[in-house]
Amino acid sequence: MPWDYGLYRTNLIYLGGEMYNSEKHVTSSYQAFERQFSFEGTSQEHFQSWQDAFRPRLRSILGLDNLESDLRNHIPIATLKETHDMGSYAREHWEITVEPTVPLPFYLLRPKSLPEAPPLVLTPHGHNHPHLYVGIAKTDAEALRITSGDRDIAVQAVQEGYVVISPTTRAFGDTRTLTAIEAGQVSSCRDQLVHGLLAGRTPIGERVWDISCLISWALTNIDVDKNRIGITGNSGGGTISLFAAACDTRISVSMPGCYFCTFKGSIGSINHCECNYVPGLLRLAEMSDVAGLIAPRPFIAIAGKEDDIFPIEQVRTAFSDLKRIYSVAGVPEHCTLYVGNGGHRYYKDGAWPSLERYFST
Repeated sequence: MPWDYGLYRTNLIYLGGEMYNSEKHVTSSYQAFERQFSFEGTSQEHFQSWQDAFRPRLRSILGLDNLESDLRNHIPIATLKETHDMGSYAREHWEITVEPTVPLPFYLLRPKSLPEAPPLVLTPHGHNHPHLYVGIAKTDAEALRITSGDRDIAVQAVQEGYVVISPTTRAFGDTRTLTAIEAGQVSSCRDQLVHGLLAGRTPIGERVWDISCLISWALTNIDVDKNRIGITGNSGGGTISLFAAACDTRISVSMPGCYFCTFKGSIGSINHCECNYVPGLLRLAEMSDVAGLIAPRPFIAIAGKEDDIFPIEQVRTAFSDLKRIYSVAGVPEHCTLYVGNGGHRYYKDGAWPSLERYFST
């Protein structure tokens, strides 16, 4: 009997065959499981036991356990490269060996008039060149990018009177691959992700590692207040600001800009750089749960009303969930949200008054 292809197609439709819908599939895959560390606590005892169980799992899934094991005998060494007098502050260019094969550049900004043991603020950058955060514009386009989006975040911090470390985010600047540098690409995040995965690492984990190395170095070599350490950056810098504070409890205040949202409603449904993705993370927690590891330390979320990659309605959903965690922890006033009237950029008006309020108490 000849094959009747037309009948075969008709039977497929009749039996319920349908076109593949990627959005429907992804939504279904997110709904197929319950998050292991979704916060459901109702007491401070529940909150503490939840944090004690969750934080080690988060560190492990980020690859921090592997980094600690691989680098257990490594001692980071920092070297001063050059110093510039900027009038009211000095801008120093350093490198620190966060790994034997990774000399990580960073800027150290020191106000000339300093009290004893001033606060330390770290300002990791996002998908930009590292020099923008310290106010260096190499083109007119970069100058406009700085002024139009409050992107000289390290300069803002030092002008507030803080000692500032503005590190190169790994896979940017001098830590890009040679291929990315020659092609003029701003980052080599994909290379960082795929090669790291083979070794049980993630870009977020490596960047958190770098922040912790810088904090350890600063506490040993600079006169700063170990009880007043803040971290803030925009977009990818906001990612680091959130995860670093969740993993490293020495950070006193976390202030991510244009990142805090829901995983499902942002990086889980909108195209983002590969460096955002951690295998299996959503099986552990939503972003509000990760931020809950920062409690009872202050958390200041900065968002843009018109941000098209971290939608404001999802930001508000995440903030509502996080506020409940802070309420159970007994410090709802330590969890705040500032929404700027614009898009995906930094909002300094929502940052420094809030940070000063927490540093002065």
